[in-house]
Amino acid sequence: MAETISQGARAGKKARAGRRPAAAEIARIDEIFARLAAANPNPKSELNYTNPFTLLVAVVLSAQATDVGVNKATPALFARADTPAKMAALGEERVRDLIKTIGLFRAKAKNIVALSRLLLERHGGEVPRTREELTALPGVGRKTANVVLNVAFHEPVIAVDTHIFRVSNRLPLAKGKTPEEVEAGLARIVPQKYLLHAHHWLILHGRYVCKARKPECPRCIIADLCRFKAKTI
Repeated sequence: MAETISQGARAGKKARAGRRPAAAEIARIDEIFARLAAANPNPKSELNYTNPFTLLVAVVLSAQATDVGVNKATPALFARADTPAKMAALGEERVRDLIKTIGLFRAKAKNIVALSRLLLERHGGEVPRTREELTALPGVGRKTANVVLNVAFHEPVIAVDTHIFRVSNRLPLAKGKTPEEVEAGLARIVPQKYLLHAHHWLILHGRYVCKARKPECPRCIIADLCRFKAKTI
């Protein structure tokens, strides 16, 4: 009997998790994104890149590193290798020397050269356009794949990094204990008209306003729509 009740409770919880928000909450979410869109109609990635391949490399390099730090290292790297063929020819040792200011540079150099070779062997030197193919590449996880799909190929997907995870749980928009849970929740509740740029709006808001240690609530344009109990206003 206890098992039956437990199963029923889990089923009920799952149903609630997938339920559409009420009308008032839909209006609140729409207003949040309307304000973020009005403040920054055409948000852009802060990583420097010239094509889908250099974007992929930059995102791989950005794991556990800042965009600023990556952008300091990539000009010299991309001047020498802006295609998979050039990167594979450059080799792991030379790539390592060019990115040594970035954290985990040894592992990242190895992955970048390896993924470049796989792009040549399996994809004709082109960056694939599916998450499954992207995550099969060395050093490419779901978040990196989603960034490439969104930025390079304009797919309406959300890459949940630490900023989006924090902002989504704080406001809240979609709560979750893992990035995957937050991603699924956001995909369900973000209005379709805002979905393409939602990724960048939330990242930039988390990076510059809704900061981890001390959110700058007094200058937040959505503070009145936020339910975070520890607001600094």
